[in-house]
Amino acid sequence: MAWMHLSAILPLMLVVLLASAGIEDVRRREIANWKNGLIALLAPCWWYVSGLALFPDVAMQAIFAAVIFGLFLIPFAMGQMGGGDVKLIGALSLWLPLAALEQMLIVMSLAGGALTLLIMADRWRLKKPGPPEIPYGVAIVVAGLIAAREPIFNHFA
Repeated sequence: MAWMHLSAILPLMLVVLLASAGIEDVRRREIANWKNGLIALLAPCWWYVSGLALFPDVAMQAIFAAVIFGLFLIPFAMGQMGGGDVKLIGALSLWLPLAALEQMLIVMSLAGGALTLLIMADRWRLKKPGPPEIPYGVAIVVAGLIAAREPIFNHFA
């Protein structure tokens, strides 16, 4: 019976942590390591209460998350993305099965592009010099919540 409560509490905790990360990124242009760490640490709890088998399910989740994290280290190394954003993508990848992960990446890129255009237009309107700082965590959060709706929030059906 306690596991039933945990299967309802974990998605709620994910939503709160994601919303908090997005708000923090807008306000401070950074995402606290403890938030990304907690999202990552809660994923194995989610795997357990969801009944994922150690192999191949959990192994695949970990491999996909490691690959995604590794791929996003490239834009980080080039100075095009913040470390908190990369860690958030990696942590969130631990929660999502492949189809939802693909959806997250597509929505994230579209939302991030739209956010970038809005911020650039505002900077142009205000005639602010220099490159813009994009709170890309907002795009990650929006995409993560959209992608998680079926495998995580609607798993009770």
